[in-house]
Amino acid sequence: MTLRASGILLHLACLPSASGIGDMGPEAYGFAKRLTGARQQYWQILPLNPTEAAHGHSPYHSMSAFAGNPLLISPRIMLQSGDLTRSDLTPAPGFKAGSIDYAPVGRYKMRLFKRAFQRFRSQRPPDAYLQFCHGAPWLDDYALFKALKAHYGNRSWTRWPAALRNRVPTELRAAEKSYATAVDMEKYLQYLFFRQWRQLKTHCNSNGVQIIGDVPIYVPLESADVWAHPNLFRLGADKKPLAVSGVPPDYFSRTGQLWGHPVYRWKAMQASGYRWWIDRLVHNLELCDRIRLDHFRGFVAYWQVPARAKTAAGGRWVPAPAADFLKHLGRRLPGLPLIAEDLGSITPDVREIIRQFEMPGMRVLLFAFGDDFPDGAFLPHNYVPNCVAYTGTHDNNTVQGWFQTEAGPAQRRRLFQYLGRRVPRAQLHWDLIRLVMMSVADTVIIPLQDLLGLDARARMNRPASKRGNWRWRFQPGVFNARIAGRLKALTETYGRG
Repeated sequence: MTLRASGILLHLACLPSASGIGDMGPEAYGFAKRLTGARQQYWQILPLNPTEAAHGHSPYHSMSAFAGNPLLISPRIMLQSGDLTRSDLTPAPGFKAGSIDYAPVGRYKMRLFKRAFQRFRSQRPPDAYLQFCHGAPWLDDYALFKALKAHYGNRSWTRWPAALRNRVPTELRAAEKSYATAVDMEKYLQYLFFRQWRQLKTHCNSNGVQIIGDVPIYVPLESADVWAHPNLFRLGADKKPLAVSGVPPDYFSRTGQLWGHPVYRWKAMQASGYRWWIDRLVHNLELCDRIRLDHFRGFVAYWQVPARAKTAAGGRWVPAPAADFLKHLGRRLPGLPLIAEDLGSITPDVREIIRQFEMPGMRVLLFAFGDDFPDGAFLPHNYVPNCVAYTGTHDNNTVQGWFQTEAGPAQRRRLFQYLGRRVPRAQLHWDLIRLVMMSVADTVIIPLQDLLGLDARARMNRPASKRGNWRWRFQPGVFNARIAGRLKALTETYGRG
């Protein structure tokens, strides 16, 4: 990422659509066209993996590190490809614009998927489907895991019969036969997802837009990955975690964040040549052009919390073999097309690894006006070229929301001091966008909410809060030619076109 460029951060689910959730349908192609017209070279997305109602549909909590989220499959594209008929789509329920109501969206889409699957099963599988299944080594474990989860009433896999919990081969084969319909349904949905995603990515790339993906550092206990590879995680004899993940007290929470995922056995990872991690990143780089590694500091040292702890405050830092891992990864992925999410408690050893492997880190402008002003690394005059600059991320408030509800008098004073004048509130987001655009950062990414000047109601996520997140969608027509034209002018003015 050496040429000056810019782009927009937008989760796929945030697109408008008739199905109640953003997906890989016509609106995604329209958004890509708008990016091209505004001379943006990047579309940064959030993880594409399956989400769950029990975890608020967070894209950072998924039962698979490899599978795609069926909710992002477009019925309109299924209609175009012959998987659905027009009568299948009617009657379509009315969905609220501007937010995602996951329960009715899931029921509607599952009804369509079942109709398409019944039609699919009545015919000979196409070669493309067989090739997909053959080329996805993770698929059998994921599909069986999903089928077994449904059969056992979503009970934890650590409470399944011992033979299935411990993956006795004869019992796995028997289960595949017993639940063949459910297993095949999951494989079919993954086939649809990846077929639609590759078509969308090809369209974006052919129009000069690259996709920046996002890989969470951890996977939850209730995932096909932990079930299939328990030796890679710190589990006890009962397959339950001995220690879990989190972060210490920080900007977002006084008691830290207790994520609760099982932590890795890095020695076991190392002994395997980091195969699972390398396979995961190679897989994601087949879907995206670059990858943001979430919580990068966890590859250098991670916050380990006792399994029964109520908060993350009592955890401790445990070293991880970042340099060795990245050397192995670099042999498979020359140039390491990665972005290090280096926010939070960043120590000199983390900065040294980022410098050694020449990875771009992140700079978030909303962090720039605190007590370390004017020396803080998040102020544009302190940026380095090899970084990705943001006004904010999916974890931040919007610019307008931050100014209205979070920024205190001292922060507002420093902001206006830095801008050189007091700025009308309605203009503020454009002035902050200009600041990062004119900086030396090679890459600038603007959340769409900031481009639209939206307030806190458009916030994507509140870290340490489990309710009301991941629901915002933008409404048709708001990312219009006027806004795109203004973004284009800034992009060209500061040499990012």
